[in-house]
Parts: sequence; structure tokens; C-alpha cells
Amino acid sequence: MAEQEQFRGPSDLHLHSLRSDGTDSPAAVMSAAFRQGIRTAALTDHDTTAGWSEAADAARELGMTFVPGMELSTRQQGRSVHLLAYLFDPTNADLASEMVRIRDSRMGRAAAIVANIGRDYDLTWEDVVAQTFDGATVGRPHIADALVSRGLASDRSAAFDGILHPRAGYYIPHYAPSIEDAVKLVVSAGGVPIIAHPTPAGRDRMMPVPVLESLIAVGLAGFEIDHRENTEEGKQVLRRLSSQHDLIVTGSSDYHGWGKPNVPGENTTADAAVTRIISSARGSAPFYP
Repeated sequence: MAEQEQFRGPSDLHLHSLRSDGTDSPAAVMSAAFRQGIRTAALTDHDTTAGWSEAADAARELGMTFVPGMELSTRQQGRSVHLLAYLFDPTNADLASEMVRIRDSRMGRAAAIVANIGRDYDLTWEDVVAQTFDGATVGRPHIADALVSRGLASDRSAAFDGILHPRAGYYIPHYAPSIEDAVKLVVSAGGVPIIAHPTPAGRDRMMPVPVLESLIAVGLAGFEIDHRENTEEGKQVLRRLSSQHDLIVTGSSDYHGWGKPNVPGENTTADAAVTRIISSARGSAPFYP
């Protein structure tokens, strides 16, 4: 318990680096969070742990607590669901294998999308590669950046609302495990699974409550409720559900650097929730200053 009490708030547990679709190095992400008053931070790159070591070193130098994390790609009846996973064992064979499978699928899917777009627009795979960094999980945000670079969109948001929107006809899904299987994988790896931005508007709106309750039954630990993409109506439903099942409620920025307007610390996680995440995990431990 003494070690668990060493973490410091405020806490932002959803930050991305250039190891996936952010624009800052892992160290720069920690610095950006620190400048905004964050004292406990999690790096949650998509389907990879490649930035953990650098982020942990930077956080320690800044006097911050670092919580290793990841945002795992999953699906539920065709809809995309992102699962935040904290303090799991990165060497767990089953989870590590699934992460590789997702990243490989993302790469093939990205190449196919670019080929589709390239039939109508002046865009090549080399344009996308130029927007990525070694070890990054390539995804649609990198294609969006390439579209911006080629003058085919004004910014990432415009790219996603235009050429990269499913209605434009270029979209191709990538492999992702079911949300239920993903929750079980994270729990088996000793981690704490929390659904990211679980109640957005649009096609990936909140899953039905019975589905959420079935996930709770297999180990889902909570919801990221305080997030700019969540609807107010959905937040109310999830707060009631969280209270009924004694779940962990988090709040985060989902910072991506200049790729999104989100600012570290615009939403934060209560100290009690951070304590519960740390005490519930058995796969890895936070890095304390």
C-alpha cells in the first residue's frame, strides 16, 4: 500500500505518441502532460507497448508517476471498440500474439486503402510512410496526415470527414478481436481493462447495456466516462451502470499531439480510481519518481 500511495495527481490515463498515431515522441508526451499540470500519466498507444521505456524514463526525470498502458483495437458486431488496458504483462504470449496480428492487419489494410484512394487522388504509399516513424502502428491517421501533406485535406478532421469517411467508398476494416475476447486477454495478462470513450455519437455509439453487463461478467473493470467524445446522455447511463457494479470510472484527454485538438488534462481521473487500477493489476507495476 505504501508504494501505491506514491503516485501523484492530477492523472491523465489516455495519451498517444508517435509509436502509434500521435505526433510527439513518448518523452515529449510526458513533457506535454507535465506542462499541463499532470503528475500521473499513462501512455496508451494503439496495439503496442513500444513507447513504454522511453515514457517511463522521461516521467521519472520529471518527477511523475508513469502507468504503462495500451489502447487495444476490438470489435463488437461490426462496430469498432477501443479497450484501454493498464498494467498488463507485455510478455504474455496470447496478448502479445494478438497485438502482432492486429498491427500486421493494420499495415495491410492501410496499404489497401491507399491503393483505393490512389485510383482517384494523387496519393501513394510512400506519402503515408513519410508520415510515420520506426515502430509505429500504421493506421488511418497516418493516411490522413498524408492527405493533408498532399493538399487533399486541410487537417486530420477534414480528412476523416471526407476522403477517409466510410461513405467515400475507400474504407476497409482491419482485423480486431471481439471485445469479449479482448477483455479476457487483458485480464489473463494481469491487466485492468477499461473501455475507451464508450458512448460516442454516430456509427460507433454506445453498446447496449446487456452487452456491457456481459463484459463486466468476464472482467471489464470500468469505463472512460469523462472524455470529449462521449455524449451527455450516454455518460449518465454509464455512471448508473458503474455505480451498480462498483466499476472504475476514468477521465482522460486522449492526447495525440497536433493531430487532434485534445489537451493533456482536459479530463482527469480521480485519485481513488488510479489507486483501484494499481491495486487491481498483477501484470506489471507503475514507475514511480
